[in-house]
Order: sequence, then C-alpha cells, then structure tokens
Amino acid sequence: MNMMDFNVKKFAADAGTFLSRAVQFTEEKLGQAEKTELDAHLENLLSKAECTKIWTEKIMKQTEVLLQPNPNARIEEFVYEKLDRKAPSRVNNPELLGQYMIDAGTEFGPGTAYGNALIKCGETQKRIGTADRELIQTAALNFLTPLRNFIEGDYKTIAKERKLLQNKRLDLDAAKTRLKKAKAAETRASIWAEEVTKSEQELRITQSEFDRQAEITRLLLEGISSTHAHHLRCLNDFVEAQMTYYAQCYQYMLDLQKQLGSFPSSYQSNNNQTSVVPVPSASSNVIGSSAMTSSGLVMTSPSNLIDLKEGSGSRKARVLYDYDAANSSELSLLADEVITVFSVVGMDSDWLMGERGNQKGRVPITYLELLN
Repeated sequence: MNMMDFNVKKFAADAGTFLSRAVQFTEEKLGQAEKTELDAHLENLLSKAECTKIWTEKIMKQTEVLLQPNPNARIEEFVYEKLDRKAPSRVNNPELLGQYMIDAGTEFGPGTAYGNALIKCGETQKRIGTADRELIQTAALNFLTPLRNFIEGDYKTIAKERKLLQNKRLDLDAAKTRLKKAKAAETRASIWAEEVTKSEQELRITQSEFDRQAEITRLLLEGISSTHAHHLRCLNDFVEAQMTYYAQCYQYMLDLQKQLGSFPSSYQSNNNQTSVVPVPSASSNVIGSSAMTSSGLVMTSPSNLIDLKEGSGSRKARVLYDYDAANSSELSLLADEVITVFSVVGMDSDWLMGERGNQKGRVPITYLELLN
C-alpha cells in the first residue's frame, strides 16, 4: 500500500513538472514569459555540434552510395548489420564482368585473337574487382565506422544532455515566474510571504541544477573539436585508400593496354578466314620491331624471340617500363635496367624467366627489349 502511494505521488509530481514545463514553453513561444538565454560560448558549441552532426550524416550516406551504388545491396547490408550478422559475400560488378569475359574467351578459343584478348581483359577486370572490394573494406573500417560511431554514440549523448539542459532551463524559468508572481501578490497580502520564501528556495535549487547541467553539456560539446581532429585522420585514411585503389586500377589497365598492344596486326579469325586487324602498339619499341635503341643496340627479330622461347640459352634484355610484381613468382622491374632472361618449358608464351643477381622470377615479354 505504501509503495502504491509512493508511485502515485511520484506520478503526480512528474505530471506536475511536465505540465509546468509545457506551460512555460508555450508562454515563451507566445511572448508571454521571459526566457533565460544561454551564454554565447555555449550557444556556439551547440551550433557547432549540430552542424557537425548534419554534415557527418550527409558525408557518411553519400560515401556509402559511392562505395555501393546498388540501393538494394545497401539495405541488405544494413539489415544484416542491425541483426549483428555477417552479410553474405557477393560478386561485384568488375568481377562479374571479368568472369563473363573469361568464359567467353575460353569458348571462342584462347588461341584466337578475340578469345585471347577477352581472357586477358577478364583477368584484369577481376583484379580491379578485388581492388574494389579492398577499398570498400578499408573505407568501411577506417572512415565510415568512426563517423557512424559519432552519430550513434557521442552525438546521442550530447543530444540527451542538451534535452536535459532544456528541461532544467524551463524549470528555472518557471520558478522565476512563480517567484515574480508571489512577490507581486505579497505587496497586497501578507499571507503570500511564505509562498515567496518557498519560491525563492525553489529558484535557488533550479538555478543550481541548471548551472550544473550547463557545465556538463559544455564539457561534452567542447569534445567536438577532438571529434573533428579524429575525423580528419579518418579522412586521410580514406583518401589514401582511394589513392591506392586508383593507382592499382591504373597499373592494371596500363599492363592490359601493353599486352593488347603487343598483339601482331594480322590474326587467323575464328572462321579460319584471314582478316587484318590493325592494333595500336603501346610503344613503338616492342619485341619484334627493328629499331635502333638509344644505346645503339639492335632489338631482336621475331625469329630470334622464337629461338629463345624454344631454346635453353639465356639472353640480355633491357626493361622498357616499370613493372610491379603481382605475386612472389614474378620479378619487379625498373625501366632501362638490363636483366638476364631465359625460357622455361611449359611457361606461358607471354612470359620469360628473368634474373637479376640473386633475384629470379617471371617477367612479361611486352616489357622487354631483347638485345643482340
């Protein structure tokens, strides 16, 4: 019974407080009550926090669109995230295109010009797809997650304390209004003296609670500057991830262009009829041409290249372009350096084995100029 009385009294007190705040808020809006203004510094901090929240949300959402243009996929990922489950891995667009190209090239015949080119393009598209997947993972971890943590964590705390500050301010102003009315009535009847004393005590309490809440809110809001500094570091990480991604894509496409440019200008078509297909060369100095190099050495002819592929000897070769090894089986190259190359039985026709000192690995033929 006592517990029930307590609950009823608490409910009545809460209802009274809520009604008092509602009346105060309404009268302020109608210009019938005075409003305690926050100090300029606190107002600036509140404005900065609100601005940070709005733009962080916009940047975060648009970054998600950039990384995943498919809205259905974004919704699916959001649902899995809320369910605290890992979203199933899906093939991205470059990987899917690459697989289609490889399958088509295989069916047309790897030995045909078009089939070979399709397979090479498909392998490059799949490498771009892998780079795209790595960009999404890195950006999500180093950029999107910190921004989302601010919106769903720090700013929610700020909003909660800001709301509490608003309530304390309404309580304070309501107490000021009651004290003002009590003092006005005191001049007409001495019976109001006790009400004035009670209102003054209430005002001191509400003023103290308001000042305390204003200080708590101010301390939280001053952390926005640290948030900006943290988001700046995250932004740098995002830019670096994009730079790595675009550099990888550029290198992949450059390699592909050089491979396609190395094809001879005449092929046997798929229906066994000879067709002449002019293909622009990636460089005028590719294997098979007859031109003097800057060092005065003459490049090898196609027959010499065939002899090298079919023989067991080694030759010197000058590197035409920089090349970054894709894996441990390949050898990275620097333009204009001279390395030793030789053929290995069973190796792909587009590759030779390169050797530089104690380093050894596969090197693409299109990057080399065999020397006499």
